[in-house]
Amino acid sequence: MQPPVRSIDARAFWADPYPTLAAMRAETPVVRVPELGGAILLTKRADIHREEKRVEVFSSRQPNGLMTRLMGENLMRRDGEAHLSERRALFPALSPRTVREVWLPLFQARTAAILDALAPQGQADLVRDYAMPVSAEALKLITGLTNMAAPEMDRVSQGMIDGCANYGGDAGVEARCHDCTASIDRHIDAAMPGLMAAPDHSALSVMHEAGLGMDRLRANVKLIISGGQNEPRDAIAGAAWAVLTHPEVREAATTGALGWDAVFAEYARWMSPIGMSPREVARLDAVNGVEVRPGERVFLMFGSGNRDEDAFSDPDHFDPWRDGSAAIPFGAGPHFCAGAAASKALIAEVALPMLFERLPGLRLAGDAPFGGWAFRGPLRVPVAWGP
Repeated sequence: MQPPVRSIDARAFWADPYPTLAAMRAETPVVRVPELGGAILLTKRADIHREEKRVEVFSSRQPNGLMTRLMGENLMRRDGEAHLSERRALFPALSPRTVREVWLPLFQARTAAILDALAPQGQADLVRDYAMPVSAEALKLITGLTNMAAPEMDRVSQGMIDGCANYGGDAGVEARCHDCTASIDRHIDAAMPGLMAAPDHSALSVMHEAGLGMDRLRANVKLIISGGQNEPRDAIAGAAWAVLTHPEVREAATTGALGWDAVFAEYARWMSPIGMSPREVARLDAVNGVEVRPGERVFLMFGSGNRDEDAFSDPDHFDPWRDGSAAIPFGAGPHFCAGAAASKALIAEVALPMLFERLPGLRLAGDAPFGGWAFRGPLRVPVAWGP
């Protein structure tokens, strides 16, 4: 059976994909969407969890895909030993031990400095004024691009994300993406002499020490930036908004009755900052009787799987006390997010607890609209604090 075809309102899907995804899960769980470049969407959690691991069918290699064309062939676009070898080269920068012993104290120091500057102001946009610099300062350390300003880190990340989701072929979006990747290359060129002279735990340094060539370093650092800036930024601001709109969660988290790790885990399930991962069909196969053919593009819809009624009770409800073990916010197969440990430490051990500790009386001061489906987060979160 060929995949059923279902049209969507692209603007409405960007504004809030969840009603459409719920209808797909119920009626057409494996479905082709013309407005998303004709991609086939897998929307059920069980299907995503199973098929993501079948890389011989659903290949990460996409020589003509947007990410490869715009950013280079990074480790996320490789399978098997080619993927594992580059993942091993990067591991020393992102291992749980490195995160705990090297990055966590630096995350805390950088975040404290941001809060010191912010506290006297009494009001802010949590996205722009807090989550963005917190995420960017952490990413500067991890990548080794300490020569890049935080706003530029945010800009180039957004430019690449927009480029990789540019399935409509907007020429302006593509041009901005090229400008952003060129900026990253310039910063890499400027940083490398210092890192070669004094190696450290950064991604650039450990990959160079492992013998990866400059093309591999460039492609993988661009991947780290595209996945390591906007998603933590959006999760920090979005999870803070979720806590501020659920008084019972705020009371429990700020008194220690509920761990901030549970708050972050549930937010990542509920709002899925990374909502999708693309694959390319490598051979003729089928998913639940629906045929997929070589060369077809498939989207693993993590955001849909994380709200699957068959896996979670009342999935549209934010509930940090639930059993969220079935959630797949970081993926489930060999491409499980390499930066998961760093992301959890930054958000759950630093950004969220320090925010609520250091800004007493923190409260919302306006609407907080959300947007996106491939990557989703708040566009702004206006807040005030103090008496």
